[in-house]
Amino acid sequence: MKACHLFIVCVAALWSCAALAAESTGAESLLCRHCAGSAASVESPGNMQYAPDRKVDIRHVALDVTPDFQKRTVRGEATLTFKPIAKPLDELRLDAVDLTVSAVTCSAKLAGHQATDKEIVVTFAPPVPVGRETKLTIRYSAQPRQGLYFRTPATGYPDGDSHVWTQGEPDEARHWFPCYDYPNAKFTTEITCRVPEGMTVLSNGRQVSSTKDASGLVAVRWLQDKPHGTHLITLAAGRFTKLEDKYRDIPLQFYTPPSDAAEAALTFADTKPAMEFFEREIGVPYPWAQYGQVVVRDFHWGGMENTTLTTLTDRTLHRADTETLSSSEVLVSHELAHQWFGNLVTCKDWSHLWLNEGFATYYANLYMGDRHGRDELLYGLYKDAQNVLGRTNSPPRAIHFRRYGTPYEQFDYRAYPKGGWVLHMLRSQLGDELYRRCIKTYVERHAFGIVVTEDLNAIIEELSGRSFDRFFDQWVYHALQPELEASYKWDEKTKLAKVSIRQTQAVNDNVMLFQFPLTLRFKSKAGTVDHRVHVKEKEEDFYVPLRQAPEIVRVDPEYALLAKINFKPPTAMLYAQLADKSDMIGRLLAAEQLADKKDSATVAKLKAALSTDAFHGVRAKASESLRKIHTDEALDALAASMKQPDARARNAVIGDIAGFFHPRAQDALLRCIETERNPVILTTALKGLAPYHQPAVRDTLLRFLKGDSYRNRLAEAAIAAMRAQDDPAFIAPLRETLTKREAVFTSYGFGEALDALAFLARNEKSRDAVREFFAGFLNHKRERFQLTAMKALGTLEDPKAIALLETFASASKETPQQKEAEKAIAALRAVNKPSDNLKDLRQEVLDVKKEHQRLSKELAEVKKKLDAGAVKEPEKKATK
Repeated sequence: MKACHLFIVCVAALWSCAALAAESTGAESLLCRHCAGSAASVESPGNMQYAPDRKVDIRHVALDVTPDFQKRTVRGEATLTFKPIAKPLDELRLDAVDLTVSAVTCSAKLAGHQATDKEIVVTFAPPVPVGRETKLTIRYSAQPRQGLYFRTPATGYPDGDSHVWTQGEPDEARHWFPCYDYPNAKFTTEITCRVPEGMTVLSNGRQVSSTKDASGLVAVRWLQDKPHGTHLITLAAGRFTKLEDKYRDIPLQFYTPPSDAAEAALTFADTKPAMEFFEREIGVPYPWAQYGQVVVRDFHWGGMENTTLTTLTDRTLHRADTETLSSSEVLVSHELAHQWFGNLVTCKDWSHLWLNEGFATYYANLYMGDRHGRDELLYGLYKDAQNVLGRTNSPPRAIHFRRYGTPYEQFDYRAYPKGGWVLHMLRSQLGDELYRRCIKTYVERHAFGIVVTEDLNAIIEELSGRSFDRFFDQWVYHALQPELEASYKWDEKTKLAKVSIRQTQAVNDNVMLFQFPLTLRFKSKAGTVDHRVHVKEKEEDFYVPLRQAPEIVRVDPEYALLAKINFKPPTAMLYAQLADKSDMIGRLLAAEQLADKKDSATVAKLKAALSTDAFHGVRAKASESLRKIHTDEALDALAASMKQPDARARNAVIGDIAGFFHPRAQDALLRCIETERNPVILTTALKGLAPYHQPAVRDTLLRFLKGDSYRNRLAEAAIAAMRAQDDPAFIAPLRETLTKREAVFTSYGFGEALDALAFLARNEKSRDAVREFFAGFLNHKRERFQLTAMKALGTLEDPKAIALLETFASASKETPQQKEAEKAIAALRAVNKPSDNLKDLRQEVLDVKKEHQRLSKELAEVKKKLDAGAVKEPEKKATK
């Protein structure tokens, strides 16, 4: 999902997780739900987390709901059909948060029921016998804080785009209907939703009817006749426009709010080719009746892979003028892959989440490779590896981990990019054909079922005849990955190449000494020699006979190992590696390592790569290395390379030029702003102007602040630069823009602008006007505006804001407003407590006081001498 929900690789992490809540314009910025690169939290001291017992086998869930778009409430009737599994059932507990229950009826005799703020407990007398099919109906109402979200004029959104959407994963369904809210149960479902005429209703499965009821509302019924889990149940209803297509006999739909209809086609375009690829790659036909995608306002993540109906963030929509910099390919393919991995085959509990998210992450990368060539697959793996290897969590967590506090903690880099890399390493060790056969068998054998990691291991061992216990133990059940120090020496007399490998990761109960196959590659004019070794010791030397000294030495040339490898070949080898057209990853790594050099020859090599390399990622890395070299010659090389055929490389060059503080860099950025037409690159250039305070820069920022652009992104970039400049002169124009142009901002963009205004005003002598401006948003219809206004009050550093924030923080029930108010108050109190600066001021006051006493004493002595007639000129002393 979550990258699933695109990536924004975490693909997030994740809008994390995320991952992922930030506005993004890059092609790699939206991921499934939570990842997007969110970090695992500190280890929870709580008990181990396991799937709950299933007292009943739920066969079918039928919901009949009526959302009230004005009051933001829902009335519903939930009917569960179930059979007790092993013992007669005397009590059934269902997850239900803040549901008001008006009636409970059942085909079995009831002794009574009880509704708390967390669950509904139904008691049977006598107990329901094992295997007896029973129907339980609960009539209820709710005003959900989670799970069901309204986007209407009453909540600050345009009337023409009114809609409501739901989110189930990991455990939000319980907020809008009573349910067994855990992924280890599957059943068929149906949803009837009653809405005003003219609205569209979308849900799982296929629409089977649409009739007007006695109240004048239209009752639309959807049926999902194949089993799936509670967290995959979805509902979206409101004003939507629709695009349609077909893949074979499978209907494809894409829905957006009407105001976004013009941008829908670009995001929808990858659905059909992705479905064709997954059927071909997985070997299992698409398992559901149809596939739809619906774009909603202010979705919390990148996407959510509900069965047959994926929810997508509106941030994934883009226009053609962004070229290759904005794309929905990864998000769309990630979420679609979940229809097999996560929906058809579902993890038993959240400790095995990687079986959902790791598969979706890896198969999105496979799709990119099929669509754009193998280098694109490898580049996706490279970015995922950087996401994993850059983590420094302490203590580190394994992919399979049970000591978490809430399920959200599991939706991080371990489930997404690291999980994807586990699959890539399996494929590398098994070979493409056997790997595909294993995955096809895994999906077919567990279709519509529940899985744990051992189910995958068992099939791989069955079909390969090999033991993979160690593989899963070190990569899934233990934490981290190898950290390798590699070195190379050539002995001309013996014609032996010596490669030494040393594992440097700390080995303990949580992190193993790894064992893994490793390929060493040697290239020379005599040809290429691949030598496969098996690393199993902390330190090992490997000798390889060669006909002549190699010009290039590569460790893991096929990119088949997730490891932090520190291998620094001689500069001449790096130059040869950078020029090797057959090895994109090798060129990328060479460009990366050459950032440590500052000589003219290296700058020239990187400039050549930036101008001629066939792959955009290598060009971008060459650009980054020139920025890190950071000499005048490197800046000249970047300035001479601004004309790039691929927008991704062009954007990288502009961003790296912005990493210099130099008049030529400023000129290049201003020139880019006047000539560039790609709005993403324009945002990069505008943000790059932050270090420059000249009138021309100020005028440019103010022009874009007041200008129009898609989703107001250019104004948001100008605001980011204003904040970085920290110039109070921008306070008035920024406040004026926020007042007059609120409607053109995205929720995220408006929040960032409020916070920028607070940051600019934080040192003003009087902050009353800005504080009152923020206070005006604390009761805004749109909840996100309320929350960002509270955050801005914390950034403002005005202690006068504490009293008004306390009115929200003192609420009796936990709400997003209460949490945000508490954080803002904590920030204000931290800033306004006695600090080192105050200590310094006190010391200065004491010093002045001492000097005053000294001068007073001298003055008294002068007076005495004057009275005695023996006055002398006092010595002049420096005073404060």
